[in-house]
Amino acid sequence: MHESDSTDDTHVSNPPASPSSSSRTGRRAAEANQGSGGIRSAASGAVSGVLTAIRRHPKAWIAAGAAAAFVILGTGSVALGATVGAPSAVAAPAPSHSATASATATPTPTPTKAAAPARPVPAAQPAASRIHTCSVASLAQDGRLGNLEAQVVDAKTGQALFDRNGTKAGPTASVLKTLTSAAALATLGPDYRVSTTVVAGSAPGQVVIVGGGDVTLSRLPGGQGAFYTGAPSIQDLATQTKQALGGQPVTSIVVDTSLFGGPVWQPSWDEHEERVVEGSTPYMTALMVDGDRDDPGAVESPRSTDPVGRAVQYFQQYLGTNVPVSSGAAPAGARQLAAVQSQPVTTLIEQAMKYSDNTIMEELARLVAIKTGAGNTFDAENAGVLAGLKAYGIDTTGIHIADGSGLSADNAVPPSYLTQLFIKVLNRQNGLGVVYDGLPVSGQSGTLGPGYNRFTGDNAVARGAVHAKTGWIDNGYTLAGIVDAADGTQLTFAVFALGPVSDNAKQAIDSLVTGFYKCGGNLSNS
Repeated sequence: MHESDSTDDTHVSNPPASPSSSSRTGRRAAEANQGSGGIRSAASGAVSGVLTAIRRHPKAWIAAGAAAAFVILGTGSVALGATVGAPSAVAAPAPSHSATASATATPTPTPTKAAAPARPVPAAQPAASRIHTCSVASLAQDGRLGNLEAQVVDAKTGQALFDRNGTKAGPTASVLKTLTSAAALATLGPDYRVSTTVVAGSAPGQVVIVGGGDVTLSRLPGGQGAFYTGAPSIQDLATQTKQALGGQPVTSIVVDTSLFGGPVWQPSWDEHEERVVEGSTPYMTALMVDGDRDDPGAVESPRSTDPVGRAVQYFQQYLGTNVPVSSGAAPAGARQLAAVQSQPVTTLIEQAMKYSDNTIMEELARLVAIKTGAGNTFDAENAGVLAGLKAYGIDTTGIHIADGSGLSADNAVPPSYLTQLFIKVLNRQNGLGVVYDGLPVSGQSGTLGPGYNRFTGDNAVARGAVHAKTGWIDNGYTLAGIVDAADGTQLTFAVFALGPVSDNAKQAIDSLVTGFYKCGGNLSNS
């Protein structure tokens, strides 16, 4: 059998090979022609077979055709319903052969979607400021306050709520003791104690008593009954001296008070009023007993004209001798025979703040000036105290320190400095908690306590809520400190009633501060 024979007796001739069939293009063309012929031949055979089957089984094919028509019609209905139900879904037309070929040959690049512009973000808006509606304007206009300088600050936020000439420096009276205390804590340290010593002199049996500036040294045995709590005793100093000498008799006494330079009295002070009548302040010497009070147990008592002589008198008495006394300096490197020490600076500050003791504060201001290298006189105290205050980081512009007690009208401090300092006092920063502990409390203690006629009548509502330092000089009354307000807000404040004012300025100040207490965080500056 020849390879060209067919089983259906149909003879199909192979087409002649194209001359170019050996090329790549020719081969592809031949393969395409052969494929097309095969498909046409298969299709023709399939149609012929179907027709033959229909002629043999006409009923079965009629039923199959009807079923096929039903399926086709149902499918069309579903497709139509889907199209109606989703109008946004538009069917894309079937791609033509030419389009498909074109896409295959040269793909259309997919367009890059442009980035959406950044949505603008609104700028951060400042927090809404609280509107303060509680006014103390009428209280601040009280004529008894004279020329008012005052400021109130919210201790938590630092916001000034009330201000009347608050940045203007003015005389502070005893409120200045707050600054002296702060400078002493920063410069001397909270645990510093002031020593009074006795050393051997240059001649046999000679002793030298060296004043260290301790104004609390007491003439009372063991310091018992003295105004100053826990005061060292000059009796103890004499006893130690005798023991150190081992029975050798004392032949002479030299007194060294060179630690403090002159003058012994601040020129701007009223000596008769303060030293004699009020009995608040002594001549400032490096050696004295009981603050040179006539009555060693009294808060205030007249002071003498010779604090050093009074101290030496008691030293001689306890030594049991009446030998000659002279002024001089201790020999360099002299052997120490005896020493006593004051209470620590913290105790001195607490007592001086509570009772507004001028004498301790003058001592501390002088020791601060010496320690900072500013000098040992009243004039050196300005530089010394300001140097000590640098530790607290508060601007001291406008401040002038004429003394340590605030007795001088030449002192100048703005209320705004005090409101900032009292925030640190309230928070007990840098050891300033001792200042807070020493502050008088309205209606309860110190110079705001019973017997001082403060926070009485309508102002009694603020009793126990005001921790503050009082002050009074001829041309001003002052009060500065902390208010625990009725609404729980803690306020720091300073109020100066200056000029031709009288004693009733204290009640006007109390009324204004009571207003601060009532308003609290809602205090208005209007």
